[in-house]
Amino acid sequence: MTQSTILSKIILRKRNQRKNAKMLHIDTPNRVTESSYVKIGGIEQWISIRGEDHKNPILLFIHGGPASTYSIFSPLLRSWEKHFTIVQWDQRGAGKTYTRNGKVGCGMISFDRLAQDGIELTEYLVHKLHHQKLILIGSSVGSLIGIMMAKQRPDLFHAYVGTDQNSPDPQLLSYQLTLDALSASGQSKGVKLVERMGPDRSSWSQKDFDKRNQYIVKAVKDVPNMITDLILPSMLSSPEHKMSDLIDYFKGMSFSLERLFGELLNFDFNKVGTSFKLPFFVFHGDKDIVTPTALAQSYVDMIEAPYKEFVLIRDAGHLACFARTEQFLEELLNRVYPLIPDTAK
Repeated sequence: MTQSTILSKIILRKRNQRKNAKMLHIDTPNRVTESSYVKIGGIEQWISIRGEDHKNPILLFIHGGPASTYSIFSPLLRSWEKHFTIVQWDQRGAGKTYTRNGKVGCGMISFDRLAQDGIELTEYLVHKLHHQKLILIGSSVGSLIGIMMAKQRPDLFHAYVGTDQNSPDPQLLSYQLTLDALSASGQSKGVKLVERMGPDRSSWSQKDFDKRNQYIVKAVKDVPNMITDLILPSMLSSPEHKMSDLIDYFKGMSFSLERLFGELLNFDFNKVGTSFKLPFFVFHGDKDIVTPTALAQSYVDMIEAPYKEFVLIRDAGHLACFARTEQFLEELLNRVYPLIPDTAK
């Protein structure tokens, strides 16, 4: 998406918001369409619940970022709402939860704290909607929170579905994969930056990390760009977000990354382990180099679970579920949905 296209999106913001609001309207008898603050982890956190039938299986998204909330993507998932009840959650320190509580009110932020919040939210959802379990989807940084939740409380989930899955990298393969991708795309400045940063993540600065990610996003051609093709257009056309919400979106991202940066770079996969007591899936973009596809495949190979699968989302990079929503939905219906007991459908 070019700068002129982004400008046109800003100019047409109100029209696009009205168009999306109309598309998001649900009038089925058993519909659920709620957006509100819920007391989770001692603070009010923003939750959106949408679906054509509240009896359908629940999908809880654990968004990435840190603090890159996925409630802006609701229009992209409208077709999913025929089959599932979709829950979007602005985590502690993110989006409208950040708006409500501010820096001080959000308290201490850690992966343990976010996983505890997620489990408490899950308990709230299954009670509210009269379900025994739900499907957990962890995306990008949210996949780290997701595997922690799945490990700690497998009894709450029909299955874990990782996407843009963060994975262990003991051989530091990500370093070479990143260099290769940047070199192939002609980004010499990006190559120099990554070479200067080196493979040892513990020595990276937050500033260099941000720059590195900006180069990586541009490196993969012929797939939807997660910033210009997915995040920005969705932000600007979301009927549930005011301009002040969008400003707080970026404030929350900066605030949360600052607090989670060290844990993110040095996440202890050994603490979580590789044994899970629930079905374990990863649906991954076949051209993702932000969370490299090869590493995600290797991670699934190590997993011990009652059932597991690794599935490629075709012609997709990072944020594969929003870049290729229809294939992702198809995989959910064909691979995950059949594992849910008939009494829960």
